[in-house]
Amino acid sequence: MDYIIDFKEIVEQAPAEEPARQYYFMDRVRELVEMKKQEGYAAHCMVEVMGCQMSAKDGEKLLGILERCGYTVTEDDRDADVVLFTTCTVRENANMKLYGRVGRLKHQYERRDGMIIGITGCMMQEKDEVEGIRKRYPYVRLVFGTHNVYKLAELLYQTLVTGKRTFEVLEDTKMIVEELPSDRRYRFKGAVNISYGCNNFCTYCIVPYVRGREKSRNATAILRECEQLIADGCLEITLLGQNVNSYGNDIPGSTSFPELLAAVAELPGLRRVRYMTSNPKDLSDELIEVMKTHPNIERHIHLPLQSGSSAILKRMNRHYTKESYLALVEKIRRELPEVALTTDIIVGFPGETEADFQDTVEVVQQAQFDAAYTFIYSKRTGTPAASYEQVPEEDVKDRFARLLKIVQESSAANETRDLGKTMEVLVEDENKNQEGYLTGRLSNSVLVHFPGPKELIGTMQMVKLTESKGFYYFGELVGRQSEA
Repeated sequence: MDYIIDFKEIVEQAPAEEPARQYYFMDRVRELVEMKKQEGYAAHCMVEVMGCQMSAKDGEKLLGILERCGYTVTEDDRDADVVLFTTCTVRENANMKLYGRVGRLKHQYERRDGMIIGITGCMMQEKDEVEGIRKRYPYVRLVFGTHNVYKLAELLYQTLVTGKRTFEVLEDTKMIVEELPSDRRYRFKGAVNISYGCNNFCTYCIVPYVRGREKSRNATAILRECEQLIADGCLEITLLGQNVNSYGNDIPGSTSFPELLAAVAELPGLRRVRYMTSNPKDLSDELIEVMKTHPNIERHIHLPLQSGSSAILKRMNRHYTKESYLALVEKIRRELPEVALTTDIIVGFPGETEADFQDTVEVVQQAQFDAAYTFIYSKRTGTPAASYEQVPEEDVKDRFARLLKIVQESSAANETRDLGKTMEVLVEDENKNQEGYLTGRLSNSVLVHFPGPKELIGTMQMVKLTESKGFYYFGELVGRQSEA
């Protein structure tokens, strides 16, 4: 079938304001896809998420837009006419993973007429990486960054109509465009972005350079989105930001994060509220008080330590000390004794001495974390720390092994804290390793596996915790709640 489209005329007719402009292009793509289907075009799409919760949320938006454009989701890239990757670039090995996946699609692209391979996300905010893709992967047809994820329909339409590669990466933007389609993985839980970007500029972290400076969303818009999710059947909402505790600091007179969290927790029908991530320097007494007075706020705080050495923390540009961190932990334990406390720790940051490492060990032993995610420092090109003198590899590996053992020992006291209790579980999925079992999470984010019918997925159930396996429990269903 022959058809002629005046791309320039289509663009001139598009609304200037967002998100109306994107809905206009979604309709234009859909018209084009319907015409192509008559020629045998399958119109299948897939989105592969690489990275954090922010990338996962972007992936849901991309899928929602593609479905609105007339595409059908597939899990097999061999059937896909559009394959999009949302990338991570926190560590350089994440870039290598992306290149491997794209490389394996070359033959698929050559066999499938009209296939579009696209890449977005944090990695695409690095000019060298974008230029490398432009030169080495000519079959990648669509590239855009973190600041214009919302423009997928417009950029895809341009690619489909012109037949040319479309590369559009913005260095930064003050624009926040929401109210776009989203395909949530779970109907009973969802995530809401409350801010984008980061102002902290930790010396090991690339995020502020690829996500931009912090931009807070309007509180009313956030609450409206949460209300819509609840109306759609969400029992649990996670509020997302690179540093949720600094929400609103960029808007004079704005709602604070504790005020926003309280307002979300008080929405009728919402059973649980989670949030991530907190920077210790900004976690306030007000936030602790809000958590005390709202039992549906998660009983879990992820509080990245990174290092227990005040000297290393200063080098990291973290703006807290060993002493202030431990004082905060003590306050949380005192005011919220039921809360699970987890953390991130980097071993071998440039300049770290054995004495610095012992400071980290001391904090771990005193804080008694429920879990600690430990990482060997990975030099990230583009960050200040990449130019610092590195710690000898053998010293880093030795410290890392010692820290793992200490973390396991210090967290052991918390592993059976809730054993024997009957607690509420949000049932999330079937257990992939044990037939007839379901998997869900407690309010403190700990996993629980228990026997039950799959019809319970997406409901809140009371489960007695009968066996501790360290970082998760086995349990038994107590009664059966009928509510969804």
